[in-house]
Amino acid sequence: MSEQRQMLPVWFFIGLNLFMYGVIIFASGLYEFSRPTDIVLANLHAPVWWGGIMVVVGGVYIVKFRPRGGS
Repeated sequence: MSEQRQMLPVWFFIGLNLFMYGVIIFASGLYEFSRPTDIVLANLHAPVWWGGIMVVVGGVYIVKFRPRGGS
């Protein structure tokens, strides 16, 4: 009756990190809509795009490398 422990893949934690930072960056980009800045090319809304991309990529990593329970 030996239990075999599985190691968590580092890619799962990278996915969590990307997802969390993506949410923060996306939220800051949405906040910029209510308080526009004088930054050149601010009309491209880069934080919204990059935050969304990071959330999607992080979500893919989380789903693909999530820890599996059982034997």
